[in-house]
Amino acid sequence: QVQLVESGGGLVQAGGSLRLSCAASGRTFSTSAMGWFRQAPGKERVFVSAISRSGGSTNYADSVKGRFTISRDNAKSTVYLQMNSLRPEDTAVYYCATASTGYLSYLPPRTAFDYWGQGTQVTVSS
Repeated sequence: QVQLVESGGGLVQAGGSLRLSCAASGRTFSTSAMGWFRQAPGKERVFVSAISRSGGSTNYADSVKGRFTISRDNAKSTVYLQMNSLRPEDTAVYYCATASTGYLSYLPPRTAFDYWGQGTQVTVSS
């Protein structure tokens, strides 16, 4: 049973920072690409960032490029999303996801991932 547990969300003022974590279990973490998506109220869940199994390849949605950084620690089976210069439009539930492959295409769709976490709320006040 694959499980993903996100943490680190919260309320922050615009311009602030948060670091999300996602702890994975039930699958050999180092063989799986990982991703972050987000879903704002009334909107679809959209891609934020992804990282290859080794961490050597990353990609980002244009809306977060230069502000967010994805990373992973395979020894801890954890993927991170460092979010800086947060904006009110970053407000959403953030979901961690794992893929059955080690590498992903540029801006992978939701269907590229087979397991999801429960989400963590990020709220950015203006």
